[in-house]
Amino acid sequence: MTVMKLSWRSIIPRCSKGIENEKPEEPKPKKEDSKHGSFGRLAMLDLSYPGSILSEDLSMSLVGSNLNVFTLEELKVITQCFSSANFLGEGGFGPVHKGFIDDKLRPGLEAQPVAVKLLDLEGCQGHREWLTEVVFLAQLSHPHLVKLIGYCCEEEHRLLVYEYMPRGSLENQLFRKYSVPLPWSTRMKIALGAAKGLAYLHESEKQVIYRDFKASNILLDSDYSAKLSDFGLAKDGPEEDKSHVSTRVMGTQGYAAPEYIMTGHLTAMSDVYSFGVVLLELLTGRRSLDKSRSPREHNLAEWARPMLNEPRRLSRIMDPKLEGRYSETGARKAAALAYQSLSHRPKQRPKMSEVVKILEPLLDYEDTSVATFVYTVPTQSGLPPKEDKDTKEREPKAELKKENGHHRQRNHRTRHERIHRNKSSSMSSVHSDDAPKQNTENGSNSPLHHKSREEHNVE
Repeated sequence: MTVMKLSWRSIIPRCSKGIENEKPEEPKPKKEDSKHGSFGRLAMLDLSYPGSILSEDLSMSLVGSNLNVFTLEELKVITQCFSSANFLGEGGFGPVHKGFIDDKLRPGLEAQPVAVKLLDLEGCQGHREWLTEVVFLAQLSHPHLVKLIGYCCEEEHRLLVYEYMPRGSLENQLFRKYSVPLPWSTRMKIALGAAKGLAYLHESEKQVIYRDFKASNILLDSDYSAKLSDFGLAKDGPEEDKSHVSTRVMGTQGYAAPEYIMTGHLTAMSDVYSFGVVLLELLTGRRSLDKSRSPREHNLAEWARPMLNEPRRLSRIMDPKLEGRYSETGARKAAALAYQSLSHRPKQRPKMSEVVKILEPLLDYEDTSVATFVYTVPTQSGLPPKEDKDTKEREPKAELKKENGHHRQRNHRTRHERIHRNKSSSMSSVHSDDAPKQNTENGSNSPLHHKSREEHNVE
């Protein structure tokens, strides 16, 4: 692979304006890292504040970058002056607008829709994360990583331009109230795509630990192909003679690995735990943290993990929106993978490359209806219990209707009348004839949706 050596300032001109006179720290001598080789990726040693960035680190070679440097005026044209009609949402970094790059804007630019993120620079953390994202996405390329097309760095303005992801985030697809339920096969496709993205990061010549793997950071294209976004918290993996990276605990509650929260020791296995949480969200349709549920069910991983290796208990926690239409064998294997990924012992978790191998065959399992068995409790006389008048009005015919190859009871009876042994709940879900529309009021369908910056600190 050809290595193109670029200085940091040639990639991001004027980003350090106002700090040129700052005296940099004396760089510590470092031994040759064979991992860099042709990869030549910048080491993110200290981006906590622009003035403390080591000039030597910023001038390290980059793999040939195809990033475009946009002017603020060009981005105004692309987004129609950041029109409210193009507003997609607002996250921890700032507002996000949809735009369109016209091939007439500049020779050589591909005409395409884009998402433009404007960074709020009120805090140092935002600037550091902006730099981190540019550095990583400028040098990493994979079908399951969101593509950074370019950036703008003028005066105090910091903007990033990404490929547009029309399906938004996995979080919106799974949890938004009126979203169309994701079929089982689509869920497994998303899980596999996200796993491939993580595996690529972990197995790069210079390992990358993502550190913020969660449903809102998994973006979906028109075919529901998953891509990882938001590399603001990403870290270089440990050196060869180290077992972990010691760092301030950052991430999102409900997804962060327990040993990382307790010790600040970050490893690739921390990402594997977070993947297990997302896989659990895909299985159950529940959020990683949900304070609206009973206290013992607040934390999804803690509540659900004991049930993942027991088929009968697993069927009770499967997402009711699936309405029983999933592969039992596939669900058991996915649940076993989630169980292993959520182990409190990092060494017992699988590597992401192993996760990919386990998930790939699951795409071949068809969505099949799981039969619903209904048992009628007999009375002392041996006859079914009598129904009151109200029940009869609600249920004119207490019969079982055969649908899609398995039996379902058309209407529910009260709990004391029937005991349900369901492989999955038959609760009705809200359907929509069309794909979910973008919510421009609260930005929930933004293809670059982020939580507020405060949630990153899980201390």
